[in-house]
Amino acid sequence: MARSVIFLAAIFLSFCTLSCIAQQQPCTAYKFSNNKQFSSCSDLPVLSSSLHWNYHPLSSRVEVAFRHIGVTDRRWIAWAINPTSGGMIGSQAIVSFQRTDGSLAVYTSPITSYGTRLEQGNLSFPVSDLSATNQNNEMIIYASLELQGNISTVNHLWQVGSMSENTPMMHNVAPSSPNVKSMGSLDFLSGRIKATRSSSTTLKNVHGILNTVSWGILMPVGAVIARYLKKGPLWFYCIVSCQLLAYILGGLSGFGTGIFLGIRSHGIEHSCHKIIGIVLFCLATAQVFGGLVRPDKDSKYRPFFNWFHFLAGCSTLILSIFNIYKGFDILHAARFWRLTYSGMILTLLLVMLLLEICTRWCLPITKRSMSNTVDKNTSTVTVVAAMDV
Repeated sequence: MARSVIFLAAIFLSFCTLSCIAQQQPCTAYKFSNNKQFSSCSDLPVLSSSLHWNYHPLSSRVEVAFRHIGVTDRRWIAWAINPTSGGMIGSQAIVSFQRTDGSLAVYTSPITSYGTRLEQGNLSFPVSDLSATNQNNEMIIYASLELQGNISTVNHLWQVGSMSENTPMMHNVAPSSPNVKSMGSLDFLSGRIKATRSSSTTLKNVHGILNTVSWGILMPVGAVIARYLKKGPLWFYCIVSCQLLAYILGGLSGFGTGIFLGIRSHGIEHSCHKIIGIVLFCLATAQVFGGLVRPDKDSKYRPFFNWFHFLAGCSTLILSIFNIYKGFDILHAARFWRLTYSGMILTLLLVMLLLEICTRWCLPITKRSMSNTVDKNTSTVTVVAAMDV
């Protein structure tokens, strides 16, 4: 009986393995319907794609076929070489998609900004024999390239995105999306492909972490300490530490990375997020350096300063929390991070509520009770003393 179970289990696992192999056919076993043959190929790590090529070292000419499988809807595909860097800007792309009338478009497109709509244009190197096919749930782009400078190693990218009528739309930019991992270096001579990570994606994550920690955590914690802890040396050092650390991480580092991302991200505008960030930087600067010009306690301007300090602090807290959620939307952050941050904010609000109840109702009641007790004891002592006399 046990042997029969093991045998059946082995047959089932073998069937599953063969099914996976059949679905993920390696590029070396693929045969092109137009009988084209390529000496080298590589299964690309993401987006269900593969690249086939013939490289001619003497002429620096390379014939390529970019293949994308699993096509069940109307979409665009692109493969590109970036002669100047490893990112998207500056890449020289070959694009293909099916038009609304059923015909197939295939053309070249130089990428000059993140907001590109893959407009047609000439590349920085000659391209010939351009064609494409769309059949059997797979799209293939064919092209012949003449590389510049007798090089065999290039930075390459590949992408897939949705369509709006006959206009390619922006692909998914979520940090966990395979679209932000579809790049690397390719050696046509040896066939080696090395995946790389977009530097802009890493910088966006750093920008988000800096601002979340500073504006979203340190600022609210500093506000709770300022309002509810007993004033003294420890109170002063805690407040100064929270404000300075939040200002350095968010006001300087976070704001600086945001400006740098804005300069690099040509064509991408997050106006609301950007404006709120500028306002937060101004308010934080006023809060941090406002202490240097704070009027004396006896000054007639002290009440105005206190009101400004209070309103600026409240505005900073509200705007920072709102802008962090805007940042989550821009980065397409996973639900886990939203829930985690929301839990932290709700915990701080609960602590503030409990402290507010204690300071406004519990402590005054306790003080009044102790005062009444002291008064009664004083009266009793006075009466006893009078009776003794």
